[in-house]
Amino acid sequence: MTVFSVETCTIKPDKLGENMAWLKKYETWIKKHAPEFKEIKSYKVFSHMLGGKWGTYVMMTEFESLAECEKWYNKIMKSDFMTKLYPEWASLIVAGSYSIDIWNSVP
Repeated sequence: MTVFSVETCTIKPDKLGENMAWLKKYETWIKKHAPEFKEIKSYKVFSHMLGGKWGTYVMMTEFESLAECEKWYNKIMKSDFMTKLYPEWASLIVAGSYSIDIWNSVP
């Protein structure tokens, strides 16, 4: 059963450019650590286009199972991502706008 980690946040209006630069850093970091993160099947970032809240981003990470998702989260929480990249990104988002949900595919 495919599982998706779906993270949603709104970027501060004056930080949209910095967010794009951060997303490039994150993409580079993920590619560099790809051998360690074999649990990830796919990763996509979506930016708000019409309706809803302006400046919202959705990041979807696909896993084969909930166990694979948990394994990945355990690894990333212990990585340098949490001490280097995450604090930088957290300063770009509107306080209280971040959410994370786990979704499963429906046959």
